[in-house]
Amino acid sequence: MLTPTKPRHRLATALTALGVLLTGAALQTTSAAPAHAATTHRVLFDNGHAETAGNADWIISTSQPNPLSEDSSPSSETDWTGALSSWGVALQQTGDYSLDTLPSGSKLTYGGAAATDLSNFDTLVLPEPNTLFTTAEKTAIMTFVKNGGGLFMISDHTGADRNSDGYDAVEILNDLMTNNSVDSTDPFGLSIDSLSISSGYPAAISDSTNAVLHGSFGTVTKSLIASGTTATLKPADNSAVKGLLYRSGYSGNTGAFFATSTFGSGKVAFWGDSSPIDDGTGQSGNTLYDGWNDTGATNAALALNATEWLSS
Repeated sequence: MLTPTKPRHRLATALTALGVLLTGAALQTTSAAPAHAATTHRVLFDNGHAETAGNADWIISTSQPNPLSEDSSPSSETDWTGALSSWGVALQQTGDYSLDTLPSGSKLTYGGAAATDLSNFDTLVLPEPNTLFTTAEKTAIMTFVKNGGGLFMISDHTGADRNSDGYDAVEILNDLMTNNSVDSTDPFGLSIDSLSISSGYPAAISDSTNAVLHGSFGTVTKSLIASGTTATLKPADNSAVKGLLYRSGYSGNTGAFFATSTFGSGKVAFWGDSSPIDDGTGQSGNTLYDGWNDTGATNAALALNATEWLSS
């Protein structure tokens, strides 16, 4: 959103007194390029829960917390190192986002003094967490959303326990929703299915007014499953829950590959696979695949529109 030019009362008075020449100069001044959005959207990507275990590399940059320390003005996704760098660079290039990463070994907090405390952000992205959130972290996340924050949960297929600690993202995210001190009674109106779906291109519903499917980053038509899962929706528990993309042959409350909801004053998005956010490049030694630019899907538009919706 462009910020309207502020009235310049003192300058207008001076122009009246000084006449035509300065009036012409003022016209040149007001033709300057428009400013970016007045409010910067603040997004925190989590890397405190084994998001780089195994072949995963779910980070926007190796420079953490601040990706700008790796490159302050990235022009391509390879200017930042990580399989989510395309996502991060695309947001950075708009000029409307401030991005940070919770570094490995750190804990999520809300209401504390740390620079990465959730009170300093509009949206938290959980890109396939692989360790359980502590009791305090679950309280922090749920309170953050309840008070107006945006939560982006990205799962993977059941059994994707990349660090072999006994928990995969399906179990970890379900535990967040069902075992917390804020609201454990199906707060978002969805549960993640224990499935491993090998492949597919889930299709978007028809809803021309939906900001995630039709946002400023483009129109969403399909996404990608490459070993992922879905969610079961429970509108009786939360009437705001809505499936936006569905596995082929499914609709309504079953087979939702991408869904949104609200909780308190905040917003929630769920995505059933990490493959769509993988841009195929990252730290050496990882086997990565480019789902971000998959020609059969519109994954970039989906990720970016959803981030915008959650943050605004």
